[in-house]
Amino acid sequence: MTEDATIHISSAVVSVLPDHRDGVLRTLAARPDIEVHHADASKIVIVMEATESGILGGRLAEIATWQGVLSANMVFEQVERLVEIGD
Repeated sequence: MTEDATIHISSAVVSVLPDHRDGVLRTLAARPDIEVHHADASKIVIVMEATESGILGGRLAEIATWQGVLSANMVFEQVERLVEIGD
């Protein structure tokens, strides 16, 4: 690990059709790089981590194409140096 290595942490909201909510939740939960933090009938709040912002954007773009997903939008992104957080 270099001193400049960073981790990008992002929260996002995934809007879904209520009939597809459970399937989308299962698919999200199966991804090791995504944590589900809240879900109601049509909105799912997730947190993702990656080494660069483009990876997070790519994940959201992919999620937006899933059946039953209306949108997947980043809400917040934070960048931390790994050396500062001990990873």
